[in-house]
Amino acid sequence: MPDLIAPTHPEPVRPLRFGIVLLPNFTLTAFSGFVDLLRLASDDGDMSRPVRCTWTLVAESLVPIRASCGIQVTPWVTFDEAGAFDYLVVVGGLLHSGPSASDATLRFIRATAATSATIVGICTGAFALARAGIMQDYRICVSWFHYWDFVERFPDIPEASLIADRLFVIDRRRITCSGGRASIDVAAAILLRHFDASIVQKAQRILIVDDAQRGSAPQPYPPGLDPASHPKVRRAILVMEQHIGNPLALPELARRVDTSVRQLERLFFAETGKSPNVYGRQMRLRMAAWMLSASDRTIADIAISCGFSDASHFGREFRKTFDDSPGAYRIARSHAHEAAVVAE
Repeated sequence: MPDLIAPTHPEPVRPLRFGIVLLPNFTLTAFSGFVDLLRLASDDGDMSRPVRCTWTLVAESLVPIRASCGIQVTPWVTFDEAGAFDYLVVVGGLLHSGPSASDATLRFIRATAATSATIVGICTGAFALARAGIMQDYRICVSWFHYWDFVERFPDIPEASLIADRLFVIDRRRITCSGGRASIDVAAAILLRHFDASIVQKAQRILIVDDAQRGSAPQPYPPGLDPASHPKVRRAILVMEQHIGNPLALPELARRVDTSVRQLERLFFAETGKSPNVYGRQMRLRMAAWMLSASDRTIADIAISCGFSDASHFGREFRKTFDDSPGAYRIARSHAHEAAVVAE
């Protein structure tokens, strides 16, 4: 059965009820994207009124919950005060920075799962659903970056049930989503179950988002890296990205991911077919190519920003990869963009 079905639906006799649980250090983008699509689809008059659907922030207490970016959001009602929901949405975020879902939160998830409600895990919210014990015999979508974290934490869940190369998975009364911008897509998929497609499409246009991506759309991850790659390699790549303007020496990179230089090199060759140094250089060149196309910064500035000693060094390395100088590459991309605009 396709992930997105858009039949014609009559207006519901009552609003569709969403309960939202924010976990400590939740991802703000995942939360806001989901709620904003609900808000825009709910009200034809664009007044943000909860007409077609309602959304309620529920938690163990009314103490503000901190997002991973530092912004705090205050829940509206406690678990004891919450009414019935059609969908319970659990939004996660950072895994390794403080407490996870409390025992009270897990009990509330289990209790809601025992009703007719559909349970939705966004970002690492899927981890909380697994901890609550409600994901047996369901497929589970996890971010490629957290694949091995999930395997290590839940060894009793078969790896065959984990999906790390799709944006989201709808499996009966369980929906899991890799997070980020995909939360908008999963919100659209849910609303298309209940409302006309025109209502959902209008909300997407207001958000300046293209048509909803199907759950089968692939997750973006670093080129040459399999979704289930070794966690040491994934974390090393993240460290490389964080230090793209000042590349770390290989011994320091190995220390940051708690392994030896030899082991890190062996893992990189096994996962990417390249050494860490070659992979890092190609990453910096891809970033430089993007900056040449998307910004008006000078070539010398881009060279330094991407970790090259000077413009000459950058130019030599860039030509080896792209068979063109940085300046010629920028001009060619600019002309291609202008031609595309004219064609439209």
